[in-house]
Amino acid sequence: MAERQMTTSDEETPSESPVVRGPVRDTVRLALVVGALGVVFGDIGTSPLYALQTVFNPQDPHPVPVTETNVLGVVSLMFWSVMLIVTVFYVGFAMRADNDGEGGIMALITLLRRWGARRGRRAAVVLAALGIFGASLFFGDSMITPAISVLSAVEGLKVVEPGLGELVVPITAVIILGLFLVQKRGTHAVGRVFGPVMIVWFVVIGAAGLAGIVSDPAILRALSPTYAFGFLVGHFGTAFFALAAVVLAFTGAEALYADMGHFGRRSITRAWLFLVYPACMLSYLGQGALILEDPRNVSSPFFLLAPDWGLVPLVLLATAATVIASQAVITGAFSVAAQAARLGYLPRLRIAHTSETEMGQIYVPWINWLLMVSVLTLVFAFRSSTSLAYAYGVAVTGTIVMTTLLFFYVARAKWGTPRWVLGVGAGVLLTIDVLFLAANLTKITHGAWLPLLIGLTIFTVMTTWQRGREIVTAERTRHEGTLREFVEELRSGSLTRVPGMAVFLNRGKETAPLAMRANVDHNHVRHDHVVIMSIDTEPVPRVPADQRVEVDDLGYSDDGITHVTARFGYMERPDVPGALASLEPAETEGRLRLDQASYFLSKIELQAGDVPTMARWRKRLFIATSYLAADAAETFRLPRDRTVVMGSRIDV
Repeated sequence: MAERQMTTSDEETPSESPVVRGPVRDTVRLALVVGALGVVFGDIGTSPLYALQTVFNPQDPHPVPVTETNVLGVVSLMFWSVMLIVTVFYVGFAMRADNDGEGGIMALITLLRRWGARRGRRAAVVLAALGIFGASLFFGDSMITPAISVLSAVEGLKVVEPGLGELVVPITAVIILGLFLVQKRGTHAVGRVFGPVMIVWFVVIGAAGLAGIVSDPAILRALSPTYAFGFLVGHFGTAFFALAAVVLAFTGAEALYADMGHFGRRSITRAWLFLVYPACMLSYLGQGALILEDPRNVSSPFFLLAPDWGLVPLVLLATAATVIASQAVITGAFSVAAQAARLGYLPRLRIAHTSETEMGQIYVPWINWLLMVSVLTLVFAFRSSTSLAYAYGVAVTGTIVMTTLLFFYVARAKWGTPRWVLGVGAGVLLTIDVLFLAANLTKITHGAWLPLLIGLTIFTVMTTWQRGREIVTAERTRHEGTLREFVEELRSGSLTRVPGMAVFLNRGKETAPLAMRANVDHNHVRHDHVVIMSIDTEPVPRVPADQRVEVDDLGYSDDGITHVTARFGYMERPDVPGALASLEPAETEGRLRLDQASYFLSKIELQAGDVPTMARWRKRLFIATSYLAADAAETFRLPRDRTVVMGSRIDV
């Protein structure tokens, strides 16, 4: 049985619902800002570690010469790229397009399906497919980010003592293993620990950058957009290939959007505008000033900004910050996976909600362990942040392009934004995005194939599950038939009634449970008292006891068959026996005998049939993916010794 997700109206967001008031609310908001700093901004906030250094890396297949013009142009490109893509697009516009408080590309796909289909089904289907591919690339980003971030920080040991280079990979692996082991504590607990560390990080890198600027204020010329534009136009051959590394300055932008459900738009916006963005830009400007002073500083401009006495503490702080950087994409992956499951692109996964106030704060065990294995594999395979940097940009820019396309379509469909406004905005942003994507595609043979392969694999799994689910749902509906007609057949028939109570879990009250049909067809009996029960999950932490259940006698109050809808909040684990126990005797006329009740689950056994619905390999993939679904008996707390699984076989 599939658990249904109830949603609020478009104007409501759970993260801003009136749970607390006055001084308590202010405390909660401050805690959310600190938590956001510890979870959301780790990725984009640690980009100064390697972004500028990677641009001027002499081992790059397309090296950028270290000249004054190139340094000013690159730093200016970084400043204005982050301004336009992150501050203007993501923070200013995209984060206003939320799905009941949830953000990210999957939220846009939800809005597209809700609003876009009204304006043209074909365009909506094509854009949804592009969005799914963008979400798939984001999973690739979620695998690469922890590997490159932690590697880049631990590699600072080689600046302290070159002989420590051999320890970089094993230390990185231990750190990453510890990071994934603490995920089950929830993003609130993780953010509460990481938040203060990131505050120190941003203050330190901002101060170090400011010191670099003071040593050579000429770098402030890079704040003028003329240097970025002049570099692109006047030195296009060099600038184009430089874009493949400049993109590293805004990796984490999509994670910032995807993590919105964890902390809310306001908390993320405030943290970005007042601390994260200024600190990062000061660091880039300071590093640029250091390179202008002496081109040899390009080897490690971030760490060379620190005085000798501060180098070791900075390496330790950078290591902590990059661990936190990994957190941003991990929690983003949890959000994307949960939304994908609700939309029908993945099976129902076991999801643990870890916050009383934020519906989006979740932990998905299966995704956590998959990411852990993938990240460790990348660390041991590539062994350096420079090698991974070539693979990084494609996943980031690909996801950003898809997000931009979906956002402007949703803006037109949902808000009716004038076409000329959309044309200007989309034209500017997509031109920038596509330039970055094209530059990163030049790195295909140098590692950029990896995120494309990951994205294509996940895209295939998600679209196969969606298609298979549509086929199974249609076939299942045909097998089930309508509930009210089935109940009428039972009333008019001559079935033997046996003593006792049977509870059949079902998707809703429109169709008859497969298990109930199987019981009637094969055993030719029905119980004296039958409850058909469906579960709704509401977008609130907990549902009050007086709103827990709703009873419907299906039009017949004397035949012993009742439909019950049980509602649970997202922080509550659905408890079917407990919900039934909360019913008043008058509501069921005293028919319920829970200590003797038997629980029936409808199970579908899938097999690859000969009907040409999908390619045979996709049928096998769909069946294999179905085994990832959470166990229904455990999910709904059914007593194992009184739970019966019945159903039918369906050919895919």
